[in-house]
Amino acid sequence: MPELPEVEVVRRGLERWIAGRTITGVSVPDPRSIRRHLLGTEDFRGNLVGATVLDVVRRGKFLWMPLADSPSVSEPPHTALVAHLGMSGQLLVEAPDQPHEKHLKVRLTFAPRPDAPEELRFVDQRIFGGLFVTSLVPTPDGLPGGCPATGGLPLIPREAAHIGRDPLDPNFSLELFHRRLRSRKTGLKRALLDQALVSGIGNIYADEALWAARMHFARPTDTMRRPDTERIIHAAHDVMSRALDAGGTSFDSLYVNVNGASGYFARSLNAYGREGEPCPRCAAAGLSTRIRRDTFMNRSSYSCPVCQPRPRNARL
Repeated sequence: MPELPEVEVVRRGLERWIAGRTITGVSVPDPRSIRRHLLGTEDFRGNLVGATVLDVVRRGKFLWMPLADSPSVSEPPHTALVAHLGMSGQLLVEAPDQPHEKHLKVRLTFAPRPDAPEELRFVDQRIFGGLFVTSLVPTPDGLPGGCPATGGLPLIPREAAHIGRDPLDPNFSLELFHRRLRSRKTGLKRALLDQALVSGIGNIYADEALWAARMHFARPTDTMRRPDTERIIHAAHDVMSRALDAGGTSFDSLYVNVNGASGYFARSLNAYGREGEPCPRCAAAGLSTRIRRDTFMNRSSYSCPVCQPRPRNARL
């Protein structure tokens, strides 16, 4: 499943190609991908045709495009087109003469611009993602809804208002996160995966951040001191920033950016998916420790038994 760096790569691509452009046409070959738009295909199309995409914003894995009736409207937008990639969703910027993808679900056409393709295509093999138009509501803290924070409006889609800020958000509050983390009685990785607590961290980057911070996934959150919280958030920020620089993490052809290119961060993973391979940190110290895999929340968790010893009071 695409995680925060992958979604941010897509956001930046969309910002470049479609921000400020007017939607002139909407085609929905497969209505299943707009099932979250409860009023159906015609209402979905009616909300989009003639609307101008003002910006492309992200919080965690939520991606949205505030809409205005025209580029000259000065009032704050009231609605947004929300895109959720699910497990295999792709947003591709294409020229109209490019062949349609096998799993094309939704196609938006934009007013021509000399330097940009005219179509945005939503392609989804497994149909867990989708698009919908929804209302924007004020952010609880009065700060910009997400990234980019510069010039951002203090608005967020109603369906995303409950999720926490992510470590790459300039308005992320370490103090607030630490207080909320300490109030939980759960394991650290489970807390990192709780999108209401901190958004955008999925299974891959949780394992990588925990390895970098030398913390076990089952460490009780109520034992976290402020320096510990700072260390795990710094690790998450660092690993996701490096993944963003590499274009995200791709294990197959399902995740691509808006131009269809895959990311390369999978080549830099230290723990995730490396069961039985040497721990890079231990190997550098002359040890032969192997990465272990534990079952966790019906998935897998990867860690080093030496660098990340299991606490006696482990809490899953």
